[in-house]
Formats: sequence, structure tokens, C-alpha cells
Amino acid sequence: MTTEQWGELKKQLLETLGESNYRNWIEPLQFVNSDGGVARIAAPTNFAGTYVSRNYGDLILHRIAAVDSAVRRIEFSTVPANSQAQPEPRMAEATAGDAVAVAVAEARPAAPRPAARDALLPPAPLDSRFTFDTFVVGKPNELAHAAARRVAEGGPVTFNPLFLYGGVGLGKTHLMHAIAWELKTAHPELNVVYLSAEQFMYRFVQALRDKKIMDFKSLFRSVDVLMVDDVQFIAGKDSTQEEFFHTFNALIDQNKQIIISGDCPPGEMKDMEERIKSRLQCGLVVDLHPTDYELRLGILQSKTESFRRQQPDLVIKDGVLEFLAHRISTNVRVLEGALTRLFAFASLVGREITLDLAQDCLSDILRISERKITVEEIQRKVSEHYNIRLSDMLGPKRVRSYARPRQVAMYLSKQLTSRSLPEIGRRFGGRDHTTVLHGVKRIEELKAQDGQIAEDLEMLRRALEA
Repeated sequence: MTTEQWGELKKQLLETLGESNYRNWIEPLQFVNSDGGVARIAAPTNFAGTYVSRNYGDLILHRIAAVDSAVRRIEFSTVPANSQAQPEPRMAEATAGDAVAVAVAEARPAAPRPAARDALLPPAPLDSRFTFDTFVVGKPNELAHAAARRVAEGGPVTFNPLFLYGGVGLGKTHLMHAIAWELKTAHPELNVVYLSAEQFMYRFVQALRDKKIMDFKSLFRSVDVLMVDDVQFIAGKDSTQEEFFHTFNALIDQNKQIIISGDCPPGEMKDMEERIKSRLQCGLVVDLHPTDYELRLGILQSKTESFRRQQPDLVIKDGVLEFLAHRISTNVRVLEGALTRLFAFASLVGREITLDLAQDCLSDILRISERKITVEEIQRKVSEHYNIRLSDMLGPKRVRSYARPRQVAMYLSKQLTSRSLPEIGRRFGGRDHTTVLHGVKRIEELKAQDGQIAEDLEMLRRALEA
């Protein structure tokens, strides 16, 4: 392995990892030598070496081995800054302090800042993937997206604070990062600070310990835009809540923009002080609803296009994305992670991505994500859809206005649950299994003939699987 080959390898890593990851983690690395099956690489810090080893080590080893087949292992070492001396080999070790230092360095602008400001108010790193361009908009999140876009424009404060809430993996953090990126790009003169509630507490405790609480107060009250993610973390932590309350009030009084996210509405936060709940509700509170099928499919299509730009020779068969959008419905992170695993597996083994491959490769995720739909849930949803009483659908009446919804519910029970025909019959007023079978077959016939029945079935299935 020569220095020229290492330079070419780094260019390949730039294309694979993107400019941000390359600049932060790969560019500072120096190739030292390769001997005895070990490639030695110098990193600027112990933490950087450990981070690269854990996150990109396999990829780097694979690329080096393609050039020098004798290499079987990578060893990271450190070299003092501005030193030309041979680095002293030692395995990188990560510490919590190193993690904070590197996270701060990753997001800090190039211009020097006062030491006190760096120590107390470093912004958290922003993920380069989380921008408005990569956020897929659908009905469940269109209001949150529109509100985030409006805040990201800067200018006069329209609603303050903006509070985004929703379950895990629905896009809160993505929107927060997108707002920060947009503000930093369009208004570089603004002091935009994004951090998690945990980091806010950590800075506060650090200031108390170092007897710099007045510096902490003045620094946080001097920001132009304060963004706090996962605010529910400070619930039950009295001193941190007290400081957050006063910081919040001071910024609101100065007409500075505040953007907060949480996992539930402010009024439902357990162990959060009432005065904080009240202030969080005084602006615009927006819910990111659970994703629907169309939104999940759009997310998968967007991510697939991103993968294809990197690996254009990969083939994904029809129906695979639709299958994943149906089966993994609760968490976008899990959905994206499943697709990433699927593409990685197909790339490594050199196979096309088929439905069978997806089911084999993602069996554990699909098993965990499978939602147990009950016959009773189907009955309620069908009776609501056809605007009839549940008792009439389950009762003995055979008039068409009751019989057809009953057959639809039987059909969906057979398709979406693991219940046997006799078990389904018992839940429909003690009917015989032959009655259920007749109903299922009748709906299958009508589905092919009647577009309205087919549309009703699709709508009900999506509602039940959402």
C-alpha cells in the first residue's frame, strides 16, 4: 500500500460517505505503513481513531484489502498536532470527555471563539442527512413541515415557541436539524443553538460545578434561536426545570425564536412543572401523526433513489417496497434501517432484491414489527365505515345493508388474522364456519367485479394496518 494508493482510497471514501463525514473523520487520517498483515493509520485523537474504527473500520479494511490482499487488520494510532514525528502506535480509547469534545469540534465554526463560550455553549453536531430536501412530506406531517419551513425562513417571529411532538421515529429530530441547517445557511449572522434537553442539563450542571452559572445564564440568554430536542428529559429535574423556565422567559421577552420537541403534548408531560407546560402551549403546538402507507412508501422510494446513485447496478424487484411499507408501520427509523440492511446484504452477496430475499433478510424486524390485528378491531372498523351498529352486524338479520359489511369483516378477519374459520364464526354471533367461508368467497368474487368493494377493502386494510 503506497501513499498514492491511500490518496485514491480516500477519494473513494469521499464518494461513499459524503462530504461531511469525510471532512470530519476521514480527511484527518494519515497512512503510516502496512506490515505483517496490519495497516497502520494515524488519527488526530484517540477518540477519532476509535470512532472511525467502529463506524468505518470494516469499509476501510475492505478497500485496503482490495489494493493489498496481505492486509488483514487495521491498527489506529495517534500523532501530536503539527508533528512530523512517527506516531506512537497504541489502540484508541474513547472516553465520555472525548465524545463531548469531538461532538463540539464537529459543529463549531472555523472562526475562533472565546474559551468561556466554547466551554459552556458549544452547539450539538447537526446531521448532514437531515435537511428539508430529504424530508418526505405526507398528510401525517404536512402541518409540522410547513411550520418548520416558516420558522426556518427567519425574519419576524410568527409563533413562539414552535412545539413539535410525536412518537419515536416520526421526524421530529429531522425537522429540528433541517431548521438549524436552513437558518445557518440563509442567516449566518444569527446565533443558532441546537441541543438536546440532556445536553442543556449537562451544561447547567457543569456551570454549577465550575461556579460559572452567571456565564451560563448570559450565554444562553444571548442566543437568537434556541432549539431544544426531547424536552421531556428534564421532567422531574427541578433545578434544570427552574433554569429552563427563566431562560425561556428571557428569550420570549426579547422576541427570540424558540423551537422545542417532545414525545407528547406539553399538557401530558409527567413531572413537568405546570408553569413550563403553560408556556410551551402558548405558541404553536404541532403533532407529527403516525405515518400512513403512502408516506412510508414515499420514504422508501426516496431512500432507494439515494442508494441507486451510489450503487446503480443493484436491482430491486416490483412489490418489495410496497411490502415493507405495509409490514413496518410504526417507526420510520426501523423502516429506513430495514431498507439499508436489505441493500447492504444484496450488495455483499451480489443478488437481486426480491420479496423472498426481503423476507429472509428482515425476518427479525418483520416479526417484531408485525402488529396483531384482532377480529374485534376489524368488526368495529367495518361497522364504523358502513355506518351501522356493531350489534346489527353481529346479529341474525340478513338484510343486505348488514350482510355485506358482515361478509367484508369476515373476509378481512381471514386475511389479516391467524384465526381459523370456526374461531371467526364464533366471534360473529356463533355462526358456522361454512357461513364464514361463503362470506369470504363472496367478497373475493365481488372484489374482482365491483370497484367500490375493492376500494372499501383497500381503505379498511390500510386503516387497520396503520
